[in-house]
Amino acid sequence: MSTSTNYSTLNEVALNYRRTLTGDNTSEKDLILFFAHNGTGKTRLSMEFKELGKIDDSRDTLYFNAFTEDLFSWNNDLENDLERVLTFNKDSAFFDGLQELEMETRIGGLFQNYVDLNFFINYDDYTVTFSRELIINNSTTTVENIKISRGEENLFIWCFFIAICEIAIDQVNSDEDTGAYNWVKYIYIDDPISSLDENKAIAVACDLGRLIKKIKEDGSKVKTVVSTHHSLFFNVMFNELKRHVKNKCYFLHSKKDETYILQDTGDVPFFHHIAIISQLKQVVDSGEIYTHHFNTLRSILEKTASFFGYERIDKCIQGLDDEVLFNRALNLFSHGKYSIYNPKEMGSDNKDLFKKIFEGFLNKYEFYLPEIFNDEIETNIE
Repeated sequence: MSTSTNYSTLNEVALNYRRTLTGDNTSEKDLILFFAHNGTGKTRLSMEFKELGKIDDSRDTLYFNAFTEDLFSWNNDLENDLERVLTFNKDSAFFDGLQELEMETRIGGLFQNYVDLNFFINYDDYTVTFSRELIINNSTTTVENIKISRGEENLFIWCFFIAICEIAIDQVNSDEDTGAYNWVKYIYIDDPISSLDENKAIAVACDLGRLIKKIKEDGSKVKTVVSTHHSLFFNVMFNELKRHVKNKCYFLHSKKDETYILQDTGDVPFFHHIAIISQLKQVVDSGEIYTHHFNTLRSILEKTASFFGYERIDKCIQGLDDEVLFNRALNLFSHGKYSIYNPKEMGSDNKDLFKKIFEGFLNKYEFYLPEIFNDEIETNIE
């Protein structure tokens, strides 16, 4: 059974996270993964966690959040509109010792998994230029000084961060007490998928999952905290890591009086899936229903079946009109764990079928979403 705890401040939540990861108040965990809607205070919480590890000039948390993204900015060459470069803040300790660390190779191996772009880092003036090769009339042409999209920019910054994480892990595991990042004890990642489509969000979740599993496999003492407002990202992370690392999963939400409730989702994050039901309702209302939403709906039915002690998920739709058709549709559209990797918008007939299953499920269990997230709880969902 999941439990919840009230906290007066985000500082108290951050202290709880640190105790959970070090084993002060429970068995020691390697990972904290938590879901929270936008506007809850995820970024502020990441900074509270970081500040708790600062003593004089020492620190212990390598973090990714909105402040990390702000270390990068564009110079669009307004005068000539030719040499557009992404600059990064040379005064930040985040970039210590980069030139000696072969960052192009490390970042490139990650970045080109997502996009077809090349880049060059100029360490003298702390800039990055981007280019792309195009084939025109059977001839390869390189387009220089590209102003990349916001999503591509976020992916580059993300890959930059992950490359530094890999360096930090190697340096922490080294017997030598040297290296620009050998001080890292915690990696804190706050909402890494802003401005990304769902396909890229899944890829980021899988790559991050592999990094966290590598930390565990290497026997590293580095611990990780990951927050997200994205239900699909949360699900992929949860499924990637639940059998591989000792983790704690939470749902964090806030009240208008700026107090906080931390819901321990347990091994079966049922409470979190109530939040996902709220998001699926928005999907149904918008009409933008994709094939992977059947995976999400099936996941909700599985958690509901577990909650009520049912052996099979078809018990959750038993008694509904077209029960046999609904069960076949759930099995067909959610078949295979990789179907979420190819998100496609459904046709109108399948959208109608999805709506009937979802609305029948809500009516059967009398979910009333405004009461689940009442007026006292902020529910600012993108």
